Amino acid sequence: MARPREFDETTVLEAAMNCFWAQGFEQTSVRDLAERMGITGASLYNAFGDKRSLYRQAFVHYLTQTVRDRVARLEKLPSALAIRTFFDEIIERSVDDEQRRGCMLVNAALELAPYDPEFQKLVAEELVFIEAFFRRCIEAGQKDGSIRVLARTRPQREVLEGAANGVLVLLGGAPKTL
Repeated sequence: MARPREFDETTVLEAAMNCFWAQGFEQTSVRDLAERMGITGASLYNAFGDKRSLYRQAFVHYLTQTVRDRVARLEKLPSALAIRTFFDEIIERSVDDEQRRGCMLVNAALELAPYDPEFQKLVAEELVFIEAFFRRCIEAGQKDGSIRVLARTRPQREVLEGAANGVLVLLGGAPKTL
């Protein structure tokens, strides 16, 4: 008969997520994880499998608690406000993050996705999910007219291209020169 777990799985998974998020996959040892989670190495392996399996579970937990939760909440707002709030929340989280962990999704995209097909797929699926959220917001805003406010109030090419360039720079794209 299997022994019942002597820890709350969600609590220890959250601890693992925070450990990986702060240190990255490669820099986090099983000893770091067990210590942070407050369990033994044997319990870690018995409950979560190997380090990579635990990272995957912690990563999915992160996506559920951050990206998926944020999108679910924001989809109830008017489209322009939803987009603005999405970025405002990321900015607040970044400014308040004394550990400078960044985004675990981006961290996984940089650290694991380039050489791990499973993580490449997970990251790609999440980026498609986020893109779909923005697409739905923009389509709803176009339909109700709220997204074209700038074009309706100041339809000058320089103003509109300036707004687009600002977004492109933030996204790492090249702005169009005027």
